[in-house]
Amino acid sequence: MFSKSLLLTFALLVINLTMAPLAKAGDFTASNSQLLLVTTPNWTSVSGSLRRFVRGTSDSPWRQVGAEMPIVVGRNGLGWGQGLHPTNHFSGPIKKEGDGKSPAGVFSLPSAFGLEPHTSLEFIKLPYQQLLSPIECVDDTNSIYYNQIVSRDGVKKVDWNSSEKMREIGQQYRLGVFVNHNSSPREFGGGSCIFLHIWKAAGTGTSGCTAMTSENMEVLLRWLDPAQKPILVQLPESEYQKLKGPWHLPNR
Repeated sequence: MFSKSLLLTFALLVINLTMAPLAKAGDFTASNSQLLLVTTPNWTSVSGSLRRFVRGTSDSPWRQVGAEMPIVVGRNGLGWGQGLHPTNHFSGPIKKEGDGKSPAGVFSLPSAFGLEPHTSLEFIKLPYQQLLSPIECVDDTNSIYYNQIVSRDGVKKVDWNSSEKMREIGQQYRLGVFVNHNSSPREFGGGSCIFLHIWKAAGTGTSGCTAMTSENMEVLLRWLDPAQKPILVQLPESEYQKLKGPWHLPNR
């Protein structure tokens, strides 16, 4: 069972995420010092790569840290999501609920989760939530809790017929990171429950998350620092080449 203080802390986190304003074009990477860059060969590719970048100030060039990591995205590739980036005037598919696509764009990474208590994972600097049995991610588009992580025993009314019981996912959710997709504003049907997590196997796509080996997931969580305002940039290669200049993205 969650304590009242823990539930209040998490509720405030959800509110802060949903109320965060969108940045204007060209502004959304200005205050960030850590960046995860995921690229795939094209819109329908399942396999791709992840690179980590850091910089000292907004005027400094991005510098790669560590080696490239193999990842998988949605079983049907990528589609434009809703995050920090502008959402108009783009060509390509649009992310929708149940489409098997991971969101393309720029997204903040506000917190982490896992199966074990934080005392066992003190290397994680991000705000952390242990996935106890009542925790669910609601993907029912008719629920007021759509695209929110909630405790079933902590809401006034369970109004959903579909959700992801996160602890039951098992080892794929042993470690993970919440991706702040479709939260400001929240579009019902725009896609829900997007995470970074451990993959089933190389080449096996997800329902919409970005996944990697257990070892690389731990490397990420040891590295990610909320003080550096980490972001995820996720694009097919063609869009990365078009947007790396206007969006002030790193050169690989």
